Amino acid sequence: MEALVVVESVFGNTRAVADAVAAGLGGRMDVRTADVATAPDELHRVDLLVVGGPTHAFGMTRASTRRSAAEQSGGAVPVADTGIREWLDRLPAGTCPAATFDTRADRPRLPGSAAAAAARRLRRQGHRVLARPESFRVTGTRGPLVDGELERARQWGDALAAQLVGAR
Repeated sequence: MEALVVVESVFGNTRAVADAVAAGLGGRMDVRTADVATAPDELHRVDLLVVGGPTHAFGMTRASTRRSAAEQSGGAVPVADTGIREWLDRLPAGTCPAATFDTRADRPRLPGSAAAAAARRLRRQGHRVLARPESFRVTGTRGPLVDGELERARQWGDALAAQLVGAR
């Protein structure tokens, strides 16, 4: 069985979560992790799709919020052309089992979730979302991740793989 983890990360926190999720999945299945800019538009031989990105302005990033993040970094982060919003728009309809996650600020706790928005898009495209969208907390806009979040991400990945493998 093969999982594909597609990740959008601005400051590196979401990528760290994606790597931890992939490590959890990897105990039960083969895993590929792809940056959203280079992720395949087709899901050939993918048994589980996991999509993750940061929450910006109460949802998935868009061009304007990616520009704002690049400005906040003082030029250390380039402006990305593609985020999970654009990648999901290119993804054809399908029936691949999927799960979504995001990173978001721990304080203040604001509404909205990139993971929830991505899960809705995947459902509309016909994909079966296996689990509730998961959020992993960062201490501020640039992070770092709240203590324990990487281990929680690894455990979440393991639970997803166990659910999928157990269903087959």
